[in-house]
Amino acid sequence: MKIERVAVIGAGTMGHGIAQVLAAAGCQVALTDVSAAAVDAALAKIAASLDRFCQKGVISDGERTATLARLRPCLELAQLSDRQLVVEAASENETIKQSIFQSLDRHCAPETILASNTSSIPLTRIAAWTQRPQQVIGMHFMNPVPLMPLVEVIRGLATSDATWQTTMDLARLAGKTPVTVHDAPGFVSNRILMPMINEAVFALHEGVATAEDIDTVMKLGMNHPMGPLALADLIGLDTCLSIMDVLYREFRDSKYRVCPLLAQKVAAGQLGKKSGQGFYTY
Repeated sequence: MKIERVAVIGAGTMGHGIAQVLAAAGCQVALTDVSAAAVDAALAKIAASLDRFCQKGVISDGERTATLARLRPCLELAQLSDRQLVVEAASENETIKQSIFQSLDRHCAPETILASNTSSIPLTRIAAWTQRPQQVIGMHFMNPVPLMPLVEVIRGLATSDATWQTTMDLARLAGKTPVTVHDAPGFVSNRILMPMINEAVFALHEGVATAEDIDTVMKLGMNHPMGPLALADLIGLDTCLSIMDVLYREFRDSKYRVCPLLAQKVAAGQLGKKSGQGFYTY
């Protein structure tokens, strides 16, 4: 099945990035959030992102115009009955996601594929919130979505081969490299990345080195393009904390215990780049 009509639920950093790449790939995209202001802000950010691509010669003015024309705001999930695939990109909160998936299951056509951009919540659990577990799948994009080539395509216990193949094809259409991952806490990316970030926070917490020096070691010694603490600030410390909590709860293994400093930063509202303060000041 060729996907031409999609929706993205959640107009935050990940959501508007996903909407942008799907619209650029030729899909008609409905972008929704809890408020019209959030959707309008997301559309403005997409336009600004496309402007930068134009200035760099990556796309033409015509491609920019065509991409924006494929995007439309939507405030009611009940208006998504004609969508072939929906990507949920809401906050990494099980209560919020459960409410969204149960609503999508009611309002979307029986054949619609429901995908989640979750970074850690088990897909089999998400699928169980619906009456169509065979059509629930993970599409875990990387941040920033327009630039990062990877998409983890996560199969839940009941995900059908047809759903998987359609999702792989859509990821390729969007110019991404999809990698198939079977359902497990944190999947591949965050099962490896988040404990590394958490260990870097422990090193800072214990006074082993400054944040700058920890990041320098990883950049110059391990050839990482960005140090783990700067990356945590980019991802959002609240998101890092949520993912670590999921890993700890799902594996029941103390090696996934969160560093107290990370929890303190989140409690203080120091969430990283989006709040202006994290391990660095912005």
